[in-house]
This record gives sequence, structure tokens and C-alpha cells, in this order.
Amino acid sequence: MASDTPDVPGSFFFLFLLIGLAVAAVAWFSYQAKLRRQRGLAAVAAGQGLDFSIQDPFGTLSEPFALLGRGDGRGVENVMWGFWQGLEVRAFDYWYYDESSDSEGRTSRSYHRFDCVLTLVDARCPRLSISEETVLTRLADALTFHDIQFESEEFNKRFNVRGDDKRFASAFCDARMMDWLLQHADGSAFEVIGDRMLCWSKRLEPAGIVGVLGTAKAFRERIPDVVSSLYPNR
Repeated sequence: MASDTPDVPGSFFFLFLLIGLAVAAVAWFSYQAKLRRQRGLAAVAAGQGLDFSIQDPFGTLSEPFALLGRGDGRGVENVMWGFWQGLEVRAFDYWYYDESSDSEGRTSRSYHRFDCVLTLVDARCPRLSISEETVLTRLADALTFHDIQFESEEFNKRFNVRGDDKRFASAFCDARMMDWLLQHADGSAFEVIGDRMLCWSKRLEPAGIVGVLGTAKAFRERIPDVVSSLYPNR
């Protein structure tokens, strides 16, 4: 008489085979997406007259920006550089991850990905960051009071400004700069330190990097002249 008992070893083998195939499919699609992005960004760089490298030839993670030190691990890739509309720039993909463990000791990673543009400014700036307010930044401000406040209540509600030198922040964020940020900085964030400036947004499709380049250039053009007078780049 034939047995109705299921073939347990065979069932487990089939299950593991399905899981293995699913993992392989995810890895394949992820790899193909990475290749498509590399090709897309290389084409954008060529169209904009910029050099391109999949790897980072500059050691960008050593730059002093706070964004580039976040997380438990991080990386820079797909770097383009050169002169864009008369401005020397370095644009790149940046990612970092936060690692966490559950009650059973299993670890997982949460990834965060950005498009960034780095350029120079004609000043020696104390650290200053400007980003849109979020629930987390509002909570941090309520606990620490580190957010710098300005005369414009609309600007204070929209943006989180942090820095070590309030005098510099006041000179940097004049009425013209605040007006431009209110109108054009949706989805963008900025940081200056020394003679360097970083503009970034959440990861976009390859063609979107041109918009980040334009935002960085427009932001730099609106840095008040008084900044280079009060904080000269010697």
C-alpha cells in the first residue's frame, strides 16, 4: 500500500531551492540596476562635459562634511568631475547604512542613498548646515535648542540651520538667501565648512544629477559677499 506521508526531506529541499532561486533573482536584478545606473550617469557626465569614474579617485569620504560621516558604514561611487557652467564641481553617489540587532542577535542594515555635489567657496567658513525640518529635527531641537533661529518665522518652520558660529549663520542666511531657499530648496540640503560646500538630495534617476548641479550652483551664487569679507579664505 502506498504511504500518504509526505516526503519531508524532499519538501525541505524544494523550499530551500525556491529560496535560493529568489535570492539569486534579487541579486541579479540588483546588479543589473547598478549597471544601468553606472551607464546612465556615465552618459550624463559625457553630455555635461565631465569626467567619470565608477570608483572614487579623490578619497571623498575624507572630506570634513558631517553627512559623509554618518552611519556604521558608508561609500562613494559613480563620481563625475570637472567644470560645469564655469564652476569646478565633483558630483557623486553617496550611501551609508545603520546597523541594528534584534533580541536574538540577528543584525540588519538600513541603507540611505544620496546624490551629492561638492564645490569650493571663496571664504573660510565655520561649519554650517541647512536642511529641511523633519519630525526628527524638530524633536532634537526641542531637546537641545541647537537650531539657529532667524527673523523669518516661515524660514524657521521650513529649515533646520545648525552651526558653531551664530554670527556667521546670520551673515550667510541673509534675506536674499532665505528667500531663495524658501522658493527653490525643496528636497535639498547644504553644508559649508572651510572653503568647501556640499549640496545633496535623496538618490535620483541619473538625469536628476543635472538638477542637483544646478541647485548647488544657484546656492553658491547667493552666498552674500559679506561672507568672504568677514571670513576671508587665506
